[in-house]
Amino acid sequence: MKPFYRILCAALLLAFLSDSSFAQKKKNYIVNGYVGGFRGLVNADEIDAEKLTHINYAFVNVQDSLAVLTNLATDSINFRKLNGLKLKNPDLKIVISIGGWSWSENFSDAVLTETSRAKFAKSSVDIIRQFDLDGVDIDWEYPGMRGEEGNIFRPEDKQNFTLMFKAIREELNVLEKEKGRKYLLTTAVGGSDSFIEHTEMGLAQQYLDYVLIMTYDYGGKNGTVGHHTNLYNYGGSEETSSADRSVRNFIAAGVPANKIGLGAAFYGKGFEAETTKNNGLGEKRIKTAQGAGYTKLKDTLIDQNGYKKYYDKKAKAPYLFNESTRILITYEDEKSIKEKCDYVKKNNLAGIFFWEYFNDPKEYLINEISRNLD
Repeated sequence: MKPFYRILCAALLLAFLSDSSFAQKKKNYIVNGYVGGFRGLVNADEIDAEKLTHINYAFVNVQDSLAVLTNLATDSINFRKLNGLKLKNPDLKIVISIGGWSWSENFSDAVLTETSRAKFAKSSVDIIRQFDLDGVDIDWEYPGMRGEEGNIFRPEDKQNFTLMFKAIREELNVLEKEKGRKYLLTTAVGGSDSFIEHTEMGLAQQYLDYVLIMTYDYGGKNGTVGHHTNLYNYGGSEETSSADRSVRNFIAAGVPANKIGLGAAFYGKGFEAETTKNNGLGEKRIKTAQGAGYTKLKDTLIDQNGYKKYYDKKAKAPYLFNESTRILITYEDEKSIKEKCDYVKKNNLAGIFFWEYFNDPKEYLINEISRNLD
């Protein structure tokens, strides 16, 4: 082959491989999905890896100042299967998430002293090392506050929360020198004012790649029925919990906007209201009621089975209300997801994350994220 044709063929091949339909385009924003390995074996084949940048594997337990895989038989299989998704998306990162609502009771003890923090940090990074994973996510619910009934908490958690990240980052630095590549350290944080009051986020953020604000599970104030994953405040109060309020508070506390992940809920929560006034929104909450993942909501409840859909334009949030049962279901839909994606771009945030991948098996919401965050 003549040199001219060799150059021409090489140029055509490069153009072919660079085409978006054949080569993975690097995303400008993080799209991080939590995957619940605590349930057992994960059906990794059903995960659309090309639409994600990160998978946070939930959860790793905390026992005796150690990060512990309490379901080693299934966890090890899940890690292998999730790592296999990198064949579809080489840029995908698999991160272990330690704690969560049910496994945060021992964090305070685990990070109480320099010795215990070093022990905890090493055990966390050893899991990454053993299973060839990409980072550590801490989901402590919550430092300095009770969280689930029976959790250990103390005032020293405020400083120890920061020192824990310092210890883990130092262990990850050792691993980076061993392997010659970058490892991630992230945290999932509560969206409340009290979380900020009980932590030193401006100091802690220096050790973190991303701060994932759980902008969901809000609910109404003072025992009323309210949205659980609204973008903005609503009703007559400017003090309503909202994703926007949480983001602004974390930025004010010293977390850079480009480290913040905005939370989305792939599930709905149900509440029984005392009256049908205002479709239950803002009314006294009688009790919690059954919610559902978004696929089930969309396919079986939205404008079906007695439920009518409403959209709160101020909150940028949908909800369902059943007038006969007075049940309100607050949730996320394609429209609210698009609003959150637009908010991420407008405010230069790191991206979006969500709980939990398999709450929406038909991928209505992940497809909307993919369309709006590239």
